[in-house]
Amino acid sequence: MNTGYLSAIDRIIDIALEEDLGPGDITTWAIIDPSTKGKARLLAREEIVLAGIEVFSRIFSRLDPEISVESNYHDGDVVPQGDDIGIVKGSMRGMLSGERTALNFLQHLSGIATLTRRYVEKTDPSRVRVIDTRKTTPGLRVLEKYAVRMGGGFNHRFGLFDGILIKDNHIAAAGSISKALTKIRARAPHTLRIEVEVEDVKGVEEAIGSGADAILLDNMSLQEMLEAASIARGRVLLEASGGITLESIEEISKTGVNLISVGAITHSARSVDISLEVI
Repeated sequence: MNTGYLSAIDRIIDIALEEDLGPGDITTWAIIDPSTKGKARLLAREEIVLAGIEVFSRIFSRLDPEISVESNYHDGDVVPQGDDIGIVKGSMRGMLSGERTALNFLQHLSGIATLTRRYVEKTDPSRVRVIDTRKTTPGLRVLEKYAVRMGGGFNHRFGLFDGILIKDNHIAAAGSISKALTKIRARAPHTLRIEVEVEDVKGVEEAIGSGADAILLDNMSLQEMLEAASIARGRVLLEASGGITLESIEEISKTGVNLISVGAITHSARSVDISLEVI
């Protein structure tokens, strides 16, 4: 994981631990002696794409620096059902107090990576990229977009500050696609690509004629996407978006679009089944 994000991740971890522990783990502190050491196995109860093992480890180290996590797999690896992902060793108090928070992150992020991989496997990565959206859990975007990459997907803009996307409401407020593009051209940094959302083939023609660098095809049919690709002829990047499913993505990937954005890989990914068992 990029070390530049670690301070942000530690803030997320601290908030999560504070939420769960509050002033202390009443049950564990009453039952477990402070000097008790032990170990536990981290078990994948279904086949998963692993994501978040470093976050999992950092949660325990925030509670007790002497707790260690020995992982048999790296993020991005496929872990077969029934395999041990790794072993956690050290303070039993720390392990039990951090167990739920650590598993919540690992199950959630691995769920995103696992679902992303399923979408990616339906496409030809040499022709089209599966990308995420800003439909992420508030506060967890840096981790969820990381999990997408571990699943083989790519990231769209991280936030409103690092990418330009003129959406339908921008166009309505500006008066037209061409007017919105004229205004953004006058202010946009030369380093940023300008993308505009369109709803029909006419919008594709207007966006290209007005100098867009990329076009988001919003909820278009397969036929409309084919027409858009024919009009674009490789002059702009085309992104398919809106209601993309595992059932539809394969055919969409054959229309000539360059990118397919899938909100579901972050906002609808199921947490996978991983357990921590004291041994």
